[in-house]
Order: sequence, then C-alpha cells, then structure tokens
Amino acid sequence: MEKEKSIEVLNTLITINNDRIEGYETATKETEEQDLKTLFGQFISTSRKCKQELVSEVTRLGGEVAEGTMTSGKFFRVWMDVKAALTGKDRKAILDSCEYGEDVAVDTYNKALRDNIGDITAAQQTLLNAQHALIKADHDKVKTMRDALVEVES
Repeated sequence: MEKEKSIEVLNTLITINNDRIEGYETATKETEEQDLKTLFGQFISTSRKCKQELVSEVTRLGGEVAEGTMTSGKFFRVWMDVKAALTGKDRKAILDSCEYGEDVAVDTYNKALRDNIGDITAAQQTLLNAQHALIKADHDKVKTMRDALVEVES
C-alpha cells in the first residue's frame, strides 16, 4: 500500500466534505425556514467533523491536505443557486438540490470504500465507514423530508 494513494483517497473525501460545507452554507442563505437552517447547520457540523478527521490522517501520513472543492460540488452549488432563484426559494426545490448533493457525497464515500480498499489501512477503512454512516444518515433525513412534501402535495 502506497501512502500517496491513501492520501489521494482521503483528499477526495476532504473535498466532498468541503462541497457539503459550502453547499449547505448556500442552502442556509437560500431558505427562510428555521427548521431547514437548523438541519443544514447540523449537516455542516457533520462535514466539519469528517473533514477534521481526514485532515488529521493526511497530516499524520505527511501529505498535503486538499483545499477547495470538487468540480461536481461547484456544479451542485451553482445549480442550487439558479434553481432557488428561479423557484422563489421553494422548499421542495431546495430539498431536491440538497438530496442531489447528498447523493454525490454518499457515492463518493461508496466509491472510496469499494474501489480503493487496497489503498487504505484497516483503521482508515473503519474511519471512512463511520463517516459514510453519518453522511448516509444526513442523506436519508433530506430524502425523508423531501418525500414527505411530495406526499402532502399529492
């Protein structure tokens, strides 16, 4: 196992957490609804915790910590901005955008755990599995809230 590969995997997850932080900061500004602001604040906290753990691991390995966001995250934030503006900050549209971003985050963790298992240690795998569970739980909260709105509208 190469340290460089481990660092690369960890840095990919740092950037997806940066995406989530920026995306939910944007979402918080796009809604007036206090329950969503609170929820998004919780999601920001989740990603800050995950990012800090990942940064500590990259630093421990002697690597350079990734800065910035992924291209997909930039797309997500731009798309959310446009959609929110077009829909008058509609709750369902915001939740749809957030779920899309959560899908990307969950998929990024799934890919890291599936495709890069030989590039990470058992301890790193345990860390990533725990973070994946947190990110997936956030995804499921957004999906449940969005689906509840769809049921009410039906």
